[in-house]
Amino acid sequence: MKVVMGIDAAWTETAPSGVALAVDDGSGWRIVQAVPSYHAFLAGCSRRPFERHRGSIPDAEALLEAAEKLAGHPVSLIAVDMPLSKEPIMSRRVSDNLVSSAYGAKHAGTHTPNATRPGRISDDLKTCFERAGYALATTTIQGRDLIEVYPHPALIELASAERRLPYKASNVAKYWPDDVPLKRRERLIYTWKQILAMLDARIKGVSDMLVLPAINSKGFEMKAFEDILDSVVCAWVGACALEGTAVPYGDGTSAIWIPASDRWFNT
Repeated sequence: MKVVMGIDAAWTETAPSGVALAVDDGSGWRIVQAVPSYHAFLAGCSRRPFERHRGSIPDAEALLEAAEKLAGHPVSLIAVDMPLSKEPIMSRRVSDNLVSSAYGAKHAGTHTPNATRPGRISDDLKTCFERAGYALATTTIQGRDLIEVYPHPALIELASAERRLPYKASNVAKYWPDDVPLKRRERLIYTWKQILAMLDARIKGVSDMLVLPAINSKGFEMKAFEDILDSVVCAWVGACALEGTAVPYGDGTSAIWIPASDRWFNT
């Protein structure tokens, strides 16, 4: 039995963090939970994702206990979309530079972290999961690991795309500047639908659990769906890491794990 928790971790305490849980009991990966905040995960909510959610500091022990109850087995690996390091993060890391070198031409280079963003939030997240028995893995997966992931290059690999997918709700005006707002929404939701279909082929039940928002949804509802979607992408990358079909970009201090299409297409 393998269990992966994916976390789309917010860089501030006020913004919510999406959480997803995927399991493989020997019959293939399936989604168990996908929600837009730590509070929703602990509350066991899954069918009302578009209410306004609040941010909070992750309680590793509580999250892992809730995950074990849902999955019927302890979490094997935690995949987090946030800069993580075994040393204090002050500026760009080897991992940032390697990913940007590999994916920058596809518009999927990393943001530059520093001492304040994500700063203490990153340090506290890593520390709380380490205390719970999940150490940061930068070179190999050994079991009960914590890894850093990055959805943009992961989705490029999933879709075999030439550049990053236009799926961020806040960037629709940049993606489609000549379209009217309603048309931008339509194109964004269509992109989300395509991503769900690709993820559903890798993790059963994704399309059923992640219900697309309506075209007239409020901004926070669109963002909630995006956070859920990112958390599922994180879980998928974690599953790839467990299966040996993701590779770490970095060094012994930090690494960003990205699926390698030449590996997982041949498994």
